[in-house]
Amino acid sequence: MAFEIPKQIYSGAIKSVTIGKGGKAITLGGETSYPFYVFEGAMPHVPRIAMEVWDKNPGDEWADPALAPFKDVAGDPVAWAQKCIKNYGAEAIALILVSTDPNGDDASPEAAAATAKKVADAIDVPLIIYGTGSVDKDAEVLPAVAEACADKNLIIGPAQDKNYKKIGAAALAYNHTVIAFSPIDVNLAKQLNILLGQLGVKDSHILVDPTTGGLGYGLEYTYSVMERDRMAALTQEDDKLQLPIICYLGQEVWKVKECRLTNDEAPHLGDQTKRGILMEAITAVDLLLAGADLLVMRHPEAVKLTKSFIQELAG
Repeated sequence: MAFEIPKQIYSGAIKSVTIGKGGKAITLGGETSYPFYVFEGAMPHVPRIAMEVWDKNPGDEWADPALAPFKDVAGDPVAWAQKCIKNYGAEAIALILVSTDPNGDDASPEAAAATAKKVADAIDVPLIIYGTGSVDKDAEVLPAVAEACADKNLIIGPAQDKNYKKIGAAALAYNHTVIAFSPIDVNLAKQLNILLGQLGVKDSHILVDPTTGGLGYGLEYTYSVMERDRMAALTQEDDKLQLPIICYLGQEVWKVKECRLTNDEAPHLGDQTKRGILMEAITAVDLLLAGADLLVMRHPEAVKLTKSFIQELAG
């Protein structure tokens, strides 16, 4: 008698969210089973990868191996984004508005909006716009970006429980998608999704950011929360958790000491470039297995490794 693998029946499904416009728009979500469990359900849209671009030169804020592929364009976000697409096959771009940090350059909302529009006009793949996480400043900056890039179907965030009204209203007014950010907690993630819905933002315009930890630096907490999120969505029919997940992992991985220590400083850790790439790729794979639909990554070689994993499992 032939052995048959027992299969689980899922009563829920992840809703689909389309980002970007035109021929290179991307649809996320749609899964009817746990990540890559294609023997139990459907995975109509494989996870995608966006490459990180800063609106200013990162300088020594980035480890040398991470900055090396972009040194020639690091001061120009438009050229940087175009290089990611042309040279490294980026499926989406995540523009990080670092210059708006109130504890840093404190750039104006108008300046940030102008930069975002230049990048949006120069590329044909979906564009994600990330603020700095400053509740008050993001509430000023992201609505300005939303207006300047009206109807380009940007993905803007992070929208948090203290500023979701301004950011959500701007996304609603100018037809963008919102990143709902919550601090590693399933209930808080669900609550924010409900609040955005009450504001009028449709589920088809919300991505969930559960907060991402890097390998060895909080990844296990992120993984656990994402796992519980997917269980609730697929087996408990919790419709407010049936949304695609975005993970901004590049910054979390490359800021840790294991990625920043040079070969001379830590010869026992092996080659700095290889170790950083592997730490980013391993973090990415773990997040994919937990349920991520969209990854924001930094190093082109880590992106390449992760894409090969997706292709192998989604086959």
